[in-house]
Amino acid sequence: MSIYDVPINTLDGDTADLHDYEDQTVLLVNVASKCGLTPQYTGLERIHEKYKERGFTVLGVPCNQFGGQEPGSPDEIKEFCSTTYGVTFPMTEKVEVNGDDRHELYRQLVDVPDNSDGHTGDIRWNFEKFVIAPGGQIVARFNPMIDPEAPEVVETIEKALK
Repeated sequence: MSIYDVPINTLDGDTADLHDYEDQTVLLVNVASKCGLTPQYTGLERIHEKYKERGFTVLGVPCNQFGGQEPGSPDEIKEFCSTTYGVTFPMTEKVEVNGDDRHELYRQLVDVPDNSDGHTGDIRWNFEKFVIAPGGQIVARFNPMIDPEAPEVVETIEKALK
């Protein structure tokens, strides 16, 4: 199954069609509203705005598995992201990224090695980042502490842009 065939809903509860992103470079990030890393939303929105005209999007995937740091309803998450950080990039429904109920999207991502330390397997914390090139190749994984505007992330995005 291609990553684009994975069924997932939007934060609004509508069916998302990941095929909409087949020709784009995507920075997929598991996000949370009450985490020490939540200020990364600022950088995520900036790179989304900077590269969206070149076929790029950030895709936020809310998850409440790390310290209960995404407890809100979809409406609360949406309100927080837009009001606090001006988020305009798409967001999916809240999913589980680890464990028996791991969403199929993350089943396809966890075997990708981290660019800095080679880590594979479970998502380590909120704001772990994956760069997906047009066509669906997962070209990079960055640990949660790496800022979304860090040179290594930006270089990877720029290389993957069509």
